[in-house]
Amino acid sequence: MSRQVNTETWIKLETLRPKGDNLTARHACPEVTDRLLAAVDSAGVRHLLIILSANDKPFRDLQSRGVSVDTRELSIDGSETGRYLDLVCHDSSGHSGFDLVGGDLAEGLRRGTSAPGELVHQVLSKWRRFWGQTPRRLLTRDEQIGLFGEIWFLLMWLASKVSLPEAVNRWRGPFGDRHDFESPGLSIEVKATTSTRGRIHRINGIDQLAPPEAGRLLLFSVVLREEAGAEHSLPALVASCRERLTGEDETLSTFDDALGRLGYSPAHEEEYAKLHVRIVEEGLFRVEGRFPRLTRGHFASGIPDGVGVVEYEIDLAGLGELCIARSASEFAAA
Repeated sequence: MSRQVNTETWIKLETLRPKGDNLTARHACPEVTDRLLAAVDSAGVRHLLIILSANDKPFRDLQSRGVSVDTRELSIDGSETGRYLDLVCHDSSGHSGFDLVGGDLAEGLRRGTSAPGELVHQVLSKWRRFWGQTPRRLLTRDEQIGLFGEIWFLLMWLASKVSLPEAVNRWRGPFGDRHDFESPGLSIEVKATTSTRGRIHRINGIDQLAPPEAGRLLLFSVVLREEAGAEHSLPALVASCRERLTGEDETLSTFDDALGRLGYSPAHEEEYAKLHVRIVEEGLFRVEGRFPRLTRGHFASGIPDGVGVVEYEIDLAGLGELCIARSASEFAAA
């Protein structure tokens, strides 16, 4: 469950605005850690403060839109000056996101696995791509299932054969390419379903199963079951991928950009975490021969006038001879 700084904390601080250069502060998430403070200055600007020990290194970040970080000697409520990492929210429209950043910082401080500066870098890297997106709508259940399928294939199949950064670079669907994953000579479309009728998948558009100009097209199918006791969820899968990309800042930025383009925001992780799924069946199929599909080539005179979007369902039952891999260990990514 995602934590965040309680709105009531800021309301109370607003009534106690300091004068001059002082800050008024309260513990941001006292049930989690006593090292994180929420504070306001005389102008009402919101701060998150991490109390530093003598051995903690200074840290500075001026690259995140709407938020800056610096190491400062501060006087809190007129008390003795201390050393803090000071995160400042410069954009009031980002207050809701700033609260969620605070929740992530509190959890990280509780775990104590990263130095404060490294923790702040990790958390801001996560949120940089999503800053200001918190009002966006929730993904629908079907969109969550579809995104789960894509990241599952990326992390559990493709990244087992090529490096994870290379797998992320091949994830092209979010950026408007025709197929979900593309590389020279190979394109892969990913479909996830919770249908109890079997491998039933919806195809969106007449070009979705059209082969690339050069190379072959495969379809990855994963059948899921929604179960309260299942171990997998979309936020957990995203977190696993982000964790494995620690230190790969450029690739992590690409991964987060892809998530953002698909409408995913960490602001809604608590809601998305309610959907737990079990992997029932996986398979990678050659899209050729008697594989069921519609393409422009099926219409000798072209798509009939007046026909807009073409959507249809396919059933992969009985296509065993087209299945080239039923587990990642059987998959050749090159």
